[in-house]
Amino acid sequence: MDSGIKDLIEKVKKGEVGVDEAMENLRNLPFEDLGFAKVDHHRPLRTGFPEVIFCSGKTPNEISKIVKSLKKSKVNILATKANEQIFKTIEKVAPKARYYPEAKIVVIEEKKAPQIGQILVITAGTSDIRVAEEAAITAEMMGSKVERLYDVGVAGIHRLLAYSEKLRAARVIIAVAGMEGALPSVVGGLVSCPVIAVPTNIGYGASFGGLAALLTMMNSCAPGVAVVNIDNGFGAGHIATLINQLGE
Repeated sequence: MDSGIKDLIEKVKKGEVGVDEAMENLRNLPFEDLGFAKVDHHRPLRTGFPEVIFCSGKTPNEISKIVKSLKKSKVNILATKANEQIFKTIEKVAPKARYYPEAKIVVIEEKKAPQIGQILVITAGTSDIRVAEEAAITAEMMGSKVERLYDVGVAGIHRLLAYSEKLRAARVIIAVAGMEGALPSVVGGLVSCPVIAVPTNIGYGASFGGLAALLTMMNSCAPGVAVVNIDNGFGAGHIATLINQLGE
């Protein structure tokens, strides 16, 4: 246990520090310094969810050490942008780890989060599913009930309209699309709940790796549409859960 936490517990026992003050101090206690990374064990106290490992740019050995550090806190661990090699490395220190290859996410679930509310994750096409799954799994790990509705893009808009009841029943909608990125604007004009738009890098040359979809979504004339970065399924899932929790 961190020495700062031990000192704080002793002060609470002696009546030198009140419970409210102790909780405030806990929110700002030091991180664990691994040299190459500073692991934030107290993030759940401040934000409600543990630190997430972004695997891109890190070596498997670095990721393994971060996982070992986070496991001390017995929290649910999420590692994004992971590949099979990274998963096998994590599995050695965390046998309970599960890998979702489509979403490129590794999950280590210490305790099942209660599934609340209703987040609907939709995609314009099948090619957008990998980003949508990153969003969906993130939201589920954070405690949201998630439903998926894939391949309902505007090129065949009757497919989307066939699920009008599902759209209206959602507390938050995550709309994932590449190409010209029109799906979130259409959905935003049909529902009263917040819509989180996620551009993907799917498309032909003039899509500029998702930039065209990003700009379309940012210039949406439909109210209630917010936009995250290209391929940022994790960010969408996180924001959607925070909104979803407010509804409780």
